[in-house]
Amino acid sequence: MSDMPNRTIDPGVRIGHVHLKVADLDRALAFYRDILGFEITRKRGGAVFMSAGGYHHHIALNVWESQGGSPPPPGTTGLYHVAILYPTRRLLADAFRRLIEAGIRLDGAADHGVSEALYLRDPDDNGIELYWDRPKGSWKRGADGMIEMPSEPLDLRDLLAELDRAPAA
Repeated sequence: MSDMPNRTIDPGVRIGHVHLKVADLDRALAFYRDILGFEITRKRGGAVFMSAGGYHHHIALNVWESQGGSPPPPGTTGLYHVAILYPTRRLLADAFRRLIEAGIRLDGAADHGVSEALYLRDPDDNGIELYWDRPKGSWKRGADGMIEMPSEPLDLRDLLAELDRAPAA
């Protein structure tokens, strides 16, 4: 591999969907559908496929190998978190309001300069990040050209106040 040229991936490439093993399909649906608001696009033998906006699926949940199972123990490898990108700060604020109403506790919340993020766990203890990106032109870069991504506390009251502001035209 060392004699292969160093090429970057095409900028049009995207991460398409995530497929999660869960212990209880109904419990997972109560979170992803009823709280976060994803829509079911298909059900198939122990699996549910869900999306935002009618895409075939952004998230799939299954119990094929995990029915009644438990999360992996700390100190093991695996998925750190699934990041769900909201198109606006207002929609992230709405998601936060839904979490509050459902009594779901955050693990953390951060202002990364390029984005604002909420961190939590789903019912199967999978890490979830809900976030929105600031406009790319506002991202700061260091002297080395690398994107600066601090991890400052996110003002959660200001985020919720976004719901009281007039929507951007």
